Amino acid sequence: MENLKIPSPLQRVEHTVFDNNGITFYIKRDDLIHSEISGNKWRKLKYNLQEARAQKKDTILTFGGAFSNHIASAAAIGKQKGFKTVGVIRGEEQLENPTLTRAKENGMQLYFVSRDEYKQKGETDYQLELRNRFGNVYIIPEGGANELGAQGSEEIVNEIDVDFDYICCDLGTGTTFSGVINSIVKEQYAIGFSALKGEDKLTEAVQKFEKIKRKNWHISFDYHFGGFAKRSTKLEEFIKEFREETNVPLDPIYTGKMAFGMLDLAKNEYFKKGSTVIMVHTGGLQGIEGYNKRYGASLH
Repeated sequence: MENLKIPSPLQRVEHTVFDNNGITFYIKRDDLIHSEISGNKWRKLKYNLQEARAQKKDTILTFGGAFSNHIASAAAIGKQKGFKTVGVIRGEEQLENPTLTRAKENGMQLYFVSRDEYKQKGETDYQLELRNRFGNVYIIPEGGANELGAQGSEEIVNEIDVDFDYICCDLGTGTTFSGVINSIVKEQYAIGFSALKGEDKLTEAVQKFEKIKRKNWHISFDYHFGGFAKRSTKLEEFIKEFREETNVPLDPIYTGKMAFGMLDLAKNEYFKKGSTVIMVHTGGLQGIEGYNKRYGASLH
């Protein structure tokens, strides 16, 4: 694939908080995998597209919100791999949305549905209706949340060539985190940072794709900043400060919350002194333009 950077870089990053607490800090830069298909989105789509090809499907159909990183990536990878793409979009049609505009430019057919109808996305009868409407489609769940998505995410840890004690990952569907915990050894510990408010069924979602039942991981629900895609000026300022110190961009939906949580844990001496901590940068940067437009923010 054009401009594909795999393995993604593992970057040693100096940050005052980690340095002062005797912690070696790395960022797994999955945001640099590809200019349009970055982060965990590429990994979760990789094996799904191979399966679609094996099933002789010519169209990828998937689901997402109006600013979905997954929708943007599915449209881009579909164009590159020669698939037609359909995006079932939650909510009313939006005309001036940078995410959906780019998806359309990459050839994606957008199908807007009500929030009530969208809730049916996992039901067999509803998916049959979609197949009748759109033809020879291979359906990928929202966010690439299936076994093949978790399989692709397992490769994150397999690419890391340094010894580490902790690995941190943000969570939306929990699929990437499942892949991470499937790949670590029992002496290592994984922390997931939820972008969502409230536990809901996120822990159950992670366990669904967990291959080895261990207790060397947990999900933190303490750093959601009001819930999914809610605005927080405190978080925005943190993201700007983090970039000034590390030159690493973060997004306000996922990675910014995770990095904030990691630094807060470090300040409170959660991580053992002398340990090595890795942050998985899952991408999501394409959503910043839409976030700025929606809230009048100035992130970059």
